[in-house]
Amino acid sequence: MSELLIRDIASRCLHDEAEAILQTIPQLDESFDRAVEMMAACKGKVIVTGVGKSGHIGAKIAATLSSTGTPSFYLNPLDAFHGDLGVITSDDIVLAFSNSGQTDELLRIVPFLKEHQIPLIGVSGNTESLLARHADIHILLHVAHEACPLNLAPTSSTTAQLALGDAMAVVLMEMRHFEARDFAEFHPGGSLGRRLLMTARDVMRTEDLPVVPTTMPLSEAVISVSRSRLGLVVPVEDDKVVGIITDGDVRRAMERLKQDFFNVTVGEVMTKSPKCVHEDMKISAIQRLMQVNKIHAVLVTDQQQHLIGIVDSFSCML
Repeated sequence: MSELLIRDIASRCLHDEAEAILQTIPQLDESFDRAVEMMAACKGKVIVTGVGKSGHIGAKIAATLSSTGTPSFYLNPLDAFHGDLGVITSDDIVLAFSNSGQTDELLRIVPFLKEHQIPLIGVSGNTESLLARHADIHILLHVAHEACPLNLAPTSSTTAQLALGDAMAVVLMEMRHFEARDFAEFHPGGSLGRRLLMTARDVMRTEDLPVVPTTMPLSEAVISVSRSRLGLVVPVEDDKVVGIITDGDVRRAMERLKQDFFNVTVGEVMTKSPKCVHEDMKISAIQRLMQVNKIHAVLVTDQQQHLIGIVDSFSCML
């Protein structure tokens, strides 16, 4: 098979699945609204279920809901009949996915839900299906055809299910005023969680800080800039930060002053009012500060402007 034909088939598949998502938009109606409102008001957990490929999609949707502020988990209907039904409580809601709405293994849990008055939100492509008839709320998710060339393997239908689940999660995030800080609390081990939860105190360099007096000859300060391995020195007066000199400042001073470079002091060349932050500032905020001001480091000071640490762009990435 030629490379051109391979790409043509792949492109057709992606186009079909993209079209399935677009066809989902006009199907959103008051049933979707009621379902999301029910999930937002749920005092327990949203239990997502489905069989086969719909089950795999359901597991992902449950994970997305849980990580975005809606407690949720996936329940395999096949396991439900071997003791796992015990995890469902009267405060929970069940969100069931089935393209046909006729999946026997899925429908077998309906009597249990009815008996215990547990709300069921069904998602299927058939309004006349048993799932649609027995669900408290039914969301129609009809896909014209699968991307599979045989129109058999769940492809476009599962893509649409996944997109619908993401849409639910996003709406719930907005309803709960879910913010980046909240997301980070559920992802403390990732780089995102680190940036949003850790502060300058956690990463700042506190030893061998490159502090120099303003009266130091600039030619001597160059050596301190090199030794600091931060590409800067911090001029102080009475132990208080009064400026900053970076390796870029040194290069520009050499170009401007030429032979007079060796006759000026740190205080004459330093950049006054350097960017200083408190030790409790989040790393994410520090990164934004550095990006906006196009700098590679900030000084961490106390209320008396005493230097207590330095945070550079590299330490924010570790």
